[in-house]
Amino acid sequence: MQCARTVWLVPLTGAAFVVLLIVGFVLGGEPPDVTEDSAREIVDFYADNKDAKMVGAALAAIAGTLFVFFGGYLRQVLLEAEGPGGILSSVAFAGMIIFAAGIAIDSTITFGLAETADDIDPAAVQALGALYNYDFVVFAMGLQIFLLATGLSVLRHGALPKWIGGIAIVLAVIAVTPLGFFAFLGSGLLILLISVMLALQERKGKPLASRP
Repeated sequence: MQCARTVWLVPLTGAAFVVLLIVGFVLGGEPPDVTEDSAREIVDFYADNKDAKMVGAALAAIAGTLFVFFGGYLRQVLLEAEGPGGILSSVAFAGMIIFAAGIAIDSTITFGLAETADDIDPAAVQALGALYNYDFVVFAMGLQIFLLATGLSVLRHGALPKWIGGIAIVLAVIAVTPLGFFAFLGSGLLILLISVMLALQERKGKPLASRP
């Protein structure tokens, strides 16, 4: 019974994900530009900001874990509306897994740079820095899959207000354009909104997700 009374906290993992990811990025700071800064400057940046970068990466990794839990809940919500045989909910969850994997990759590179910047060849640090700066492809792919599948599911089956589905599809299109950064920001706000909305529904005793 206690679990039933606190289940409304589960969808709030989405809000917690957004908050922790922002804090992690802020703590980590803006990385050097590998096309403009020298290898020595990049090494100095990671050596001087070692603790902040590692804490930021750890928070981002925790945020990724929370995102997967939120994804599991959202998948249940979408699947209940889709009915047996629905696949969009599973595709949306797959996109969230890919995005979380992107966070794990990003955090791994950051940990490696912060921990070994002073111990390896500066050219290797510069190469890892370039990989860090351009690993956004994993994020963009996961984000587009998540947004597109969620938007289509909502528009077709109505698990959430239809306007949320429309916004999700627009953001999915933007995610793979040069304006992808704005899709990333917009997606954070959308996830925050969906998270709070689902938590309020559960709190009111009108859960949108099925329970065993």
